[in-house]
Amino acid sequence: MTTITTNAPSAGGSWQDPEALRTLRDLYAAGRLEAEYPSVRALLARLPERQLPAAGQLLARLDRDDVVRHHADVPVVTVAVTGQSTVAPLVAPLTAELARHGLLLDPVVSPYGSYLADLLGPGGAEPDRRPALTLCLLDAHTVFEEVPLPWRVEDVEAAATSRLALISRAVRAHQDGGRGPLVLNTVPLLHRHARQLVDLRSRARLGVVWREFNSGLLALAEEHPGLIVVDLDPLVAQGTPAYEPRTGLYAKARLAEGLLASYARDVGHLVTGLLGRTRKCLVLDLDGTLWGGVLGEDGVDGVELGSGFRGEAFAEFQRVVAQLGSQGVLLAVSSKNDDAKVREALREHPSMLLREDDFVRVNANWSAKHDNLRDIAERVGIGLDSFVFVDDSTFECGLVREQLPQVAVVRVDEEPALHPAALLADGWFDLPVLTDEDRERAGRYRTEARRQEFREDTGSYQDYLDGLGIEVTVRPPEPAELSRVSQLTLRTNQFHLAPERLQLPQVREWAERPDRGVLVVRARDRFGDHGLVGAVFWRRDAEDLHIDNYVLSCRVFSRGIESACLAAVLEHAAASGARGALARHRPTPRNAAFASFYIDHGFVPTGVAPDDPATVVFRHALRDITPAPAHLRLHTAFEEN
Repeated sequence: MTTITTNAPSAGGSWQDPEALRTLRDLYAAGRLEAEYPSVRALLARLPERQLPAAGQLLARLDRDDVVRHHADVPVVTVAVTGQSTVAPLVAPLTAELARHGLLLDPVVSPYGSYLADLLGPGGAEPDRRPALTLCLLDAHTVFEEVPLPWRVEDVEAAATSRLALISRAVRAHQDGGRGPLVLNTVPLLHRHARQLVDLRSRARLGVVWREFNSGLLALAEEHPGLIVVDLDPLVAQGTPAYEPRTGLYAKARLAEGLLASYARDVGHLVTGLLGRTRKCLVLDLDGTLWGGVLGEDGVDGVELGSGFRGEAFAEFQRVVAQLGSQGVLLAVSSKNDDAKVREALREHPSMLLREDDFVRVNANWSAKHDNLRDIAERVGIGLDSFVFVDDSTFECGLVREQLPQVAVVRVDEEPALHPAALLADGWFDLPVLTDEDRERAGRYRTEARRQEFREDTGSYQDYLDGLGIEVTVRPPEPAELSRVSQLTLRTNQFHLAPERLQLPQVREWAERPDRGVLVVRARDRFGDHGLVGAVFWRRDAEDLHIDNYVLSCRVFSRGIESACLAAVLEHAAASGARGALARHRPTPRNAAFASFYIDHGFVPTGVAPDDPATVVFRHALRDITPAPAHLRLHTAFEEN
């Protein structure tokens, strides 16, 4: 099940530049915005939030083909938008939100009221415009269009039950058709409907009926792994209007612009998750951010934490950070401070909720913070585009943004009670599904630090590998492991040899079809269990075994695991009577380091794939198979489907 709860708007402030919108307009007026599209991301980061819709209106007018001609590496994301009412107003805010992530929106907008036909129909999009996801916007009219006049609560209940059943059938048709992820939303109960009932008992009953309808929508996600339900209630509870009477009546746009803008922000983060761009690491400043005061001046006992209004607010912020950390978000520190005093505070302050062991890296020194972030990325072994940096200093935030534009920057201000809202305003760490691998991530990275210490104590790299005691298992997946396999395809970019982002239903289909299958790779060593780190997607024809994709987590690179797994697959292909093995590689800027992987293991290129000219096909004759490296133990279990 996947349910996204929307967050409150940012309350923490930012280094904002209203002139950034003028810069965008000037570029557009000069006909240069398409050519300068990579600069849009930085400009939007400087915009006050209230100006994002205006920026979106401007960006929605761009010639997408022209942007791609200038910048072939800009990912274009096709999103189908349908709904009960007029849905075109979503395009501008969604364009701006995707641009914030360096993406370019290609919207496919359906006409008014066509959502049931769109979901129940076969889906006729051209192959090159097949949506990455479909947004289906629901509103109160979804139910009330079936309610007679005059109406009673019983009429609303009957209409809600009927409409929920129809939506359920439509969702099933969409998902059974293999048409990719689908996004629904809960429907706010409008004041204008509730107040038409003059007796409070009926009004209360209407609330029950409406909540049961929304609960039914949320429950659909339990039945359909490819369905995501965005819950709008928490956002409305924060004061965002759900309905604007003039646009609702005259334009039939029955979700207010502010609500659509916040919904678009959540969808933006959902898209980054589908593309494998979810953030993994939260890097925090200390003084003024994680606690009040200045540690170097006030001492460990003098910082504000746990007592007093401000101390309680800082403690609440630490609770929020700890909650994120418990779900696999890596926590780190970058602070201009004395290292010994920082570690003393983390270990000994009685109200400290986050202790030294909660952080995968503590960089407390007097270096520039962007240099500290680079160091954390190198030590932890993840890219800077996986980072979110939080600081109370406008100067430090601006400098990190300038030096490291790939890092998401959150500025919190001097009011600690607003720190949680500022951090949670964006769903930087949102995932379609949280797996056991996610929850155990921090422990795995701390274990990796012990491996690095062992590496520094050994002579050669081969001595290091010999001493690790690596064990690799290659086998078909258990049903519970399919979510992790999907996650690997969504989030892995470097060793992803024929990149394809697969949702859970698609992975399950691969695993269950008789002519193809999935193999998972698990690894462990003397320091601990790496878990499920890779997957091979294969199929078989009369003569050959085809490796359609091979994906491996970056945290186990350069240990021979990738070679051992390939050796196991090739040996199995030879033993099962295959005449050869064919493998696919689709080059991208992110997987360029592994362009020669198949050639290095005895494959020869044979041309390009007939279904994709950008994909190179390699063939191995299954003679002289490169054996698995001697420093590891390989366990295999193959089953013919």
